[in-house]
Amino acid sequence: FVPVIESEMKQGKVKILFSMHDFSGWDVGALWEDIKFDMKHFGEIERVAMVGEKKWEQGMAWFCKPFTTAKIAYFDQSEIDAARSWLQGE
Repeated sequence: FVPVIESEMKQGKVKILFSMHDFSGWDVGALWEDIKFDMKHFGEIERVAMVGEKKWEQGMAWFCKPFTTAKIAYFDQSEIDAARSWLQGE
């Protein structure tokens, strides 16, 4: 995942669709790696659409906002088409 995103960042800011289907959370090591990635690429991510199916996942979108300059929005799994449109700025 990281090498692909970093390669895309060479072309400019990226937009990420993060599907949390069957996501059960991070372990401490994975959380630390994610924080390091976010700090390194703080201004290189334009938008993140988080798509999930649980209430706590919606809270995760809110929690992430102070750690990035990216626009972050949460969408229910049934709204994945709306998430894709939002990523494109529609």
